[in-house]
Amino acid sequence: MYGLVDCNNFFVSCERVFAPALVDKPVVVLSNNDGCAVAISNEAKALGIRRGDPLFKIQEIVDANGVVTFSGNHKLYGDMSSRVMMTLSSIFPDIEIYSIDECFIPLDGFPHDALESLARKAVTRVRRHTGIPTCFGIAPTRTLAKIATRFAKKFPGYRCVCLIDSEDKRRKALSLTDIGDVWGIGRRLAKRFDSLGIKNALAFAEMPRRQVKELFNLPGERTWLELNGTPCIEEDRQETDRKQICTSRSFSQMIDSVEKLEEAISAFVTIAARKLREQNGFTKDITVFIQTNRFRDDLPQYYGCTTAGFEEAVNDTMTLCSTAIDALHKIFRKGYKYKRAGILFPEIIPASGVQHSLFIDDSLREKRQKVMQILDSINTSQNMHDTIHVATHAPMSQIVKQVARSPLYTTRFDEILIIK
Repeated sequence: MYGLVDCNNFFVSCERVFAPALVDKPVVVLSNNDGCAVAISNEAKALGIRRGDPLFKIQEIVDANGVVTFSGNHKLYGDMSSRVMMTLSSIFPDIEIYSIDECFIPLDGFPHDALESLARKAVTRVRRHTGIPTCFGIAPTRTLAKIATRFAKKFPGYRCVCLIDSEDKRRKALSLTDIGDVWGIGRRLAKRFDSLGIKNALAFAEMPRRQVKELFNLPGERTWLELNGTPCIEEDRQETDRKQICTSRSFSQMIDSVEKLEEAISAFVTIAARKLREQNGFTKDITVFIQTNRFRDDLPQYYGCTTAGFEEAVNDTMTLCSTAIDALHKIFRKGYKYKRAGILFPEIIPASGVQHSLFIDDSLREKRQKVMQILDSINTSQNMHDTIHVATHAPMSQIVKQVARSPLYTTRFDEILIIK
């Protein structure tokens, strides 16, 4: 048997932990630059707000109904996710983190008649230790556990825990699950199912296996097997390293000075270089691009892009920033208002594949690596990101619009919650 723990409206729940007066109130968390709704409370959904809705289109609903909006506070959400996973790890010997707000739990070895009580214990402990409400689905396969969690979340009668442990329960759950809501199918493939007259998961599960293989190939067959109670989707415990790293943002305000673009590019390089070192990777090239606002037909348009190379593959922030700024000056054009910029490492080279240049002293190379180790050590201790950075680096808060960001309650002492 497998369990799936899913945090309810996770971003919204994180905000409510530190502002309990918002419980049962409509709340929306926004994307970068406060552009679109990315997380919505059930109360906000009832008002007609949907994920992906641009803020300017729902502003009347927000104003008329007292909807509380937050800028995305992803450092807070990441830290709260870690606390949820640590709490679950105190109950279960093995958890498989699937996303920031979900994890699978293999339940083999636990007595069957104790599964439901164990799940309720986990839901209660997570709520008590972190303040985050969760739902727990249990079933013979991961795909069925996903469906069970949807029922636990959707129907209050389950009291946050749904157990699919019989043929009758499986068939009933599948008959009540739209085909587009099945894990691994999604909206695009759902259209194909619809053209075949398959509306729900049960209709798909009852198709002959041979027909499934002919129509949907191996991924479709795996989903079909999972829906019929045969586990065939195993956890990939080997993390896949990134093949490329790209960091880009749209600016809260259009920029027309090269100095401001330098600050933004330095911030993007800092983020990307940290990710590069986390996987012990290096890059021989860096691409820099800048772009005007393509939605402003009244303004002149320009897109600049260039790639610069290194004598040998590098991953230290200082070298990358210096080269990126030089590249920026080559593509910058006066007289334009820039709305977006970014950098790209087009190919990541593992440490074992780096070919050292004969013209670079080994001591200089070692010195760079030691400096980066110290920088990363300081910046990651106590979640103090960007405590030490290059001089041209600008805080991300100055680059993207975050007028309604909540404090970093759990990761910064100067923003810790004050109780009066």
